[in-house]
Amino acid sequence: MTQTATRYETVIGIEVHAQLLTRSKMFCSCSQPTLESPPNTHVDPVCLGMPGVMPVINRVAVELTIMTGLALNCEIAHEAKFDRKNYHYPDLMKGYQISEYDMPICVNGWLEIDIDGETKRIGITRVHLEEDTARLQHATDSSTGEQYSLVDVNRSGVPLMEVVSEPDVRSAEEARAYLQALRQILRYIGASRANMEEGNMRCEPNVSIREPGAEFGQKVELKNINSFKHAFDAIKFEEKRQAEVLNSGGTIAQETRGWREDIGEAVQQRTKEGSEDYRYFPEPDLPPLVISREWVEEMRARLPELPDAKRARFQEQYGLSEYDARVIAESRARADFFEAATVDGSAERAKTVSNWVTGDFARLLNAENVEIQDARVTPEGIAALIDLQEAGTISGKTAKAVFEEMFASGKAPGEVVEEQGLEQITSSDEVVTSVEKVIADNAKAVEDYRGGKEEAIKFLVGQVMRETRGRAGPDVITELLKEKLAEKP
Repeated sequence: MTQTATRYETVIGIEVHAQLLTRSKMFCSCSQPTLESPPNTHVDPVCLGMPGVMPVINRVAVELTIMTGLALNCEIAHEAKFDRKNYHYPDLMKGYQISEYDMPICVNGWLEIDIDGETKRIGITRVHLEEDTARLQHATDSSTGEQYSLVDVNRSGVPLMEVVSEPDVRSAEEARAYLQALRQILRYIGASRANMEEGNMRCEPNVSIREPGAEFGQKVELKNINSFKHAFDAIKFEEKRQAEVLNSGGTIAQETRGWREDIGEAVQQRTKEGSEDYRYFPEPDLPPLVISREWVEEMRARLPELPDAKRARFQEQYGLSEYDARVIAESRARADFFEAATVDGSAERAKTVSNWVTGDFARLLNAENVEIQDARVTPEGIAALIDLQEAGTISGKTAKAVFEEMFASGKAPGEVVEEQGLEQITSSDEVVTSVEKVIADNAKAVEDYRGGKEEAIKFLVGQVMRETRGRAGPDVITELLKEKLAEKP
């Protein structure tokens, strides 16, 4: 529990909107736009709000919402309906939004988060479907200085799923953990890209403070949040602001405030509307959704293994540490890659693959800003590389160099080894020439070793390995060096 100014308890409920990964929009056949789509190129009479047009429900969007509800331990309704949410704003083409009000698809769920090594359960009030709005682009005329706005209708009608939490979150840290856990689930089940920076996952924390044990305080909704960091910073600012207002004898107004990263403040936008202001009524152009139990079970069967279950299995089945299991199960693609590369299923092989996936592979992926599923390296390539190293064909140092080339070119490890002549030297006769050259070129280290400084041989081993481009094993080199250095100068 976080105490604000030592006197107050923070109470947070979070609304999350996620654009669903469907090919077409929510109520029409328009294809979904991409980030690169020119403005107003994914539109038709339905999403433009033309008179006389009729909406048709996107079945896939409903299925993804049901799957999300199941993943969040929700009850799935037997019957749901769409409603008209009435308000006027330039980005709302029809003058109303088709949403769900009193009969949502999913209710009464929960999501567990990890905070400081402890598990906390956050209640999920509801998961429902609606349509996204158009997008306003604000600009200033360079010649007159006048401000104006343009409307891009591409986003209008995109399937938008809203996940509403109970006011169970008690700190900015818990809010961040909740958002991260929810994003992970949405990506695992393929419901959404859930990328806040791209705008296909948006969150609005509702923040209030109270004295512990008192009734809930007046909540303030925070908007304009496009990253986990912004969510954290905005909540921290708001709980401090509300404490200062109450401590000075003021009252908290129910309002919407927008986060301004440039000034580090949440600024007032408008007084918050209540549900009665939206004049909800059943959407007359759409039938109720009848959700059979057979349909629900079909969706349940399509759910993949979820992150918590996968982490636990990786620890039990492969003997991975809690940390390694968590890192590998962070994304479904990474977890699938790991299991595909762990060909024999043994704990020893799993640990080796884990070291590659969380070590050199992760480093290169981060450096190139590439997702693992888009990399040139395949699970079969990693497995073959490990086989070459375990067979003694290449050394550990050479394996790293081979992997760098695999990552850059997509070539198989055997091909890289053959092309670059990297196969490990197994015959001591082939190393003798390099050993003799290193001894001749490093008189000081040779003198130190013969004078009793045994650590000096490590330097000489390194020089021979460089001379042989890592193709000679350190054990063979060390043995030959000792033999040669034992001979009389």
